[in-house]
Amino acid sequence: MTVSDETNSPAFAVIMAGGSGTRFWPYSRRKRPKHLLGIFGEKSLLQQTVARLIPLIPPERILIVTAREHAREVLRQLPELAVSNIISEPVGRNTAPCIGLAAEHIRRRAANGIMVCLPADHLITDQESFRRTIAAAIDFARFNASLVTIGIKPTAPETGYGYIQPGEMLQEVLGKKLYRVGAFREKPSAEQAKDFLARGDHLWNSGVFIWQVKVIREELEKCLPNLYRLLEEIGQCLGTRQEAKTLKTNYGNMEPVSIDYGVLERAERVLVIPGEFDWRDLGSWDAFWELSEKDRQKNAVRAGDSILLDTTNSLAVSPGKLVVLLGVEDLLIVETKDTLLICRRGRSQHIGNVPKLLAAQDKTKYL
Repeated sequence: MTVSDETNSPAFAVIMAGGSGTRFWPYSRRKRPKHLLGIFGEKSLLQQTVARLIPLIPPERILIVTAREHAREVLRQLPELAVSNIISEPVGRNTAPCIGLAAEHIRRRAANGIMVCLPADHLITDQESFRRTIAAAIDFARFNASLVTIGIKPTAPETGYGYIQPGEMLQEVLGKKLYRVGAFREKPSAEQAKDFLARGDHLWNSGVFIWQVKVIREELEKCLPNLYRLLEEIGQCLGTRQEAKTLKTNYGNMEPVSIDYGVLERAERVLVIPGEFDWRDLGSWDAFWELSEKDRQKNAVRAGDSILLDTTNSLAVSPGKLVVLLGVEDLLIVETKDTLLICRRGRSQHIGNVPKLLAAQDKTKYL
């Protein structure tokens, strides 16, 4: 299934692969963040993301925005992509600058292009349903000046995700219903998340967005004018001798801001399509435990060998070693060659603070 280009509005995929995956420490490190790792399956999360898109969008229109120090590894993992399709950020500045930079690159290739923006670290099993949902969003965005998001029906009271509350239904496209966004909700407390789940009127914010290049540029200019000015200067220098210098200077002067907070929560023309496919953001070790195969006591173990006695609801990751757990419950235990993490299950959202502490204590060899 390839999206039609009959209207001269080709669809491009923009995969955001610039994150450091700090909540997945100690496996995710600066030199090799989680989206470059084969955590579930032999292929990395980034490779899996590209593979699920190719039946819909050809490789020549798949762009990867990544950190400069990871560009070579990205190219090694994705030989089907051209070097020009790897966009290197000189420094991480969150998703609004990332998407804005990709928009400048796409505008040079197709001023009427459509952007499908998505993170590199999602797990999606029902790939056909995923592609049908994205195809419907592209079809709508091609003829409407709207910002389209994909929401996921919650299956648990997750506190690590943002939420979307749909409003009135607008129309149906290719069998998919589009709703106006009533409200965006920040990552909720445990009680709020339980309330959202019980009410059944909220969706997880998947972080997948579809829109026309010119529409997102208009919204960036309206909502984040300083960011837009810096991005436009970069766009004017693309392909010239000034490109590298302007990119480094302007990107360094950008305020780190997410596309959700910077644009979507302020814009008026935002729609959501409920995605009817299995989706998980592999953002933490709790998510890893939930997705892993477990024994009858709900333990998940990835080790050379293991002995579990009177142990429940725990995760142990220690490749090549014997793991023995006795009389424990609700633990996350992760070992690498130089680190050992022990965390209470349900607290892994806070692991992202560990790299900050390591940096502050000048223990950079563990980052």
